[in-house]
Amino acid sequence: MKVKSSKSKTFNLILGIFMILITIITLYPVWFSLINSLNSAGAIAKHGYAMLIPDEFSTASWQAVLKNNEIVKAFFVTLARTIIVTAGQTVITSMFAYGFSRNYLCGKKFYATIGFISMYLNGGVISYFLLFTGMKIYNTFWVYIIPSLFGGFYNVIIYNANFREIPVSLVESAKLDGASEYSIFFKIFMPLSKPVLSALAIFTAVGTWNDYTQTLYYTRSTDLQTLSYYMLTVIKSSQTAENMSKMGTAASSVLSTMSEQASNYKTIELACMVLSSIPLIVMYPFAQKFFEKGLMVGSVKG
Repeated sequence: MKVKSSKSKTFNLILGIFMILITIITLYPVWFSLINSLNSAGAIAKHGYAMLIPDEFSTASWQAVLKNNEIVKAFFVTLARTIIVTAGQTVITSMFAYGFSRNYLCGKKFYATIGFISMYLNGGVISYFLLFTGMKIYNTFWVYIIPSLFGGFYNVIIYNANFREIPVSLVESAKLDGASEYSIFFKIFMPLSKPVLSALAIFTAVGTWNDYTQTLYYTRSTDLQTLSYYMLTVIKSSQTAENMSKMGTAASSVLSTMSEQASNYKTIELACMVLSSIPLIVMYPFAQKFFEKGLMVGSVKG
């Protein structure tokens, strides 16, 4: 018993140290972005990036970000898009999966065939562009919403595995009481499927929040740009300023100015990164209790 206790303590100690290292490695990029977004552009130009604390504390980058109307507008466009897509996709995809999980669904094999084909074949950017133009949603806010309302057949498979775990006796009892399919879905299946709904909703929200390809391909108005796309433009501007600052054909005073300008772009870029990650960081703890259960759906049979 003493030998087992000693081995257990050693294992727990090693495991604890390993998990602490993993936590530090995971959190440090966020901390690095935060402290350097609060560092002055001049300090970065002279000393490089701070490692643990800002060399010269400054909120200039955050003031520039929060006072920039384009960034604020992009933030709210992204927020509205994420909320609508997450809610709509969760309901519509789960409704399709509920119908697909019923054995009495007509044409089930046909739907399954189309669904599996859609998992491996994609029309591509040009076909989507022509489709969205024909639907009159190109360069409108609806181009963010309508194409994203269905979460794909992979999510259907996950929902289907969860719905099949719900006892058939509940459905039969509800039908004897006169409940419709909609009542069964919203009053029985949805409440009993909170773990898987929450887990897939988190994945949907993160993917929607970080996506910039819809803006890049299917919009041209600055009023419709998302925060991720705006961050991309800031990064490109930062790289351009940094490359220009390294050119040796200008005077030293100009080089110094360009170097500080590049650093200023970098601090603004980091401030945008931190700002874009705040909503997801705030949201995750509230859904964490369902997240692990949702990921385990279908992994244990018994």
